[in-house]
Amino acid sequence: MRQRAYYPILKINLNSFNAVFGNTIVNAIKPVDLENYQAKRKAEGLSDSYVDAQIGAARTMINKAFDNDLVGGEIVKVFRRVENLLKGNANARDRVLSQEEFDKLMAALPVHTRAILATGYYAGMRRGEVLNLTWSHINMKARTIRLDASETKDREDRTIPICDALYSILNDVPQAIHDNHVFLYKGKPVRDIRTALRKACRKVGIPYGRGEKDGFVFHDTRHCFNTNMRKAGVPESVIMKITGHSTREMFLRYDSVDGSDTRKAVDQMEGFLKSVDQNVDQALQNATRG
Repeated sequence: MRQRAYYPILKINLNSFNAVFGNTIVNAIKPVDLENYQAKRKAEGLSDSYVDAQIGAARTMINKAFDNDLVGGEIVKVFRRVENLLKGNANARDRVLSQEEFDKLMAALPVHTRAILATGYYAGMRRGEVLNLTWSHINMKARTIRLDASETKDREDRTIPICDALYSILNDVPQAIHDNHVFLYKGKPVRDIRTALRKACRKVGIPYGRGEKDGFVFHDTRHCFNTNMRKAGVPESVIMKITGHSTREMFLRYDSVDGSDTRKAVDQMEGFLKSVDQNVDQALQNATRG
C-alpha cells in the first residue's frame, strides 16, 4: 500500500481507526462494533465522509490481507456489511471560489501553504497528488507536471500543463537539498493544510467545511478548475485528460453551473431568436419585392 498515491491519507485514517481498534484481534470485530464506532465519531463532530474514510481505510487493508490469504472471508464480510454514512452522491460538491475569494484566501494563508492551494486551483490536482509532489514531477522548462500511473487515483499517467500564474508561484518555492518534496514546512513534507485553510477562511469570511452551507474545503479546488476551464471554452475531453476523470458522469460532478452560466444561456437564446426574426423579416421583404 505504500506505493499508492493516497498512502499518506490512508495512514492518517488508519491511525484514527487504530486508536480504537488497534489492540483488537481482527476476527473479534463485529458489525455492531463498527456501527458503534461510526456513532462515536459522529458524536465527536466528524463529518459522514470523514468517518466513512476511516472505516474505508481499514476495509482496504482487510481486502488486501484477504487477497494475500492472511484473513478469511468472514472477516471481509464484517467490513462489507457496514453501510457508509454518506449515501449516493450526497458528497457531490458544487462550491466554486470566485477569483476575489481565491485572492483573499491566498493572502490570508501562511506562506508555506499558498503554493499548495494554488496548485490545486490552477492544476485541478487532488490533495494527495499535490502534497506528494516532488521536483522530479515538475519540468519548469516544459512547464508541465508529470504523474505516473502508480501516483494517480485512476491508475493512468497524467501530464498537467503549468499556467503562467502557477509557474510564477512554483518558481518562488525554494528547493531543499535534503528532501525532494516541493512543499515543505520546517524541513519536512507538508501532510495536511486543513487547520491553516480553516483559519484563513475564518479570517476572510468564507465558510469552511463540508457541513457548512457554502463551506469550502481543499477538494473544491478541483471544482474550481473544472468549472473555470469549461467557462473558458476548453473542450470536455481535454479537461478530463488533465484532471484524470475517466467518465463524463464523474466530470460533470466537478463542473458547477452558476447564475452567470444560466444568464449567458438565456442571452444566447435571445440572440438566436432575434437572428431568426431578422431572417424571417428579410425573407418577407424579399418576397414582397419580388
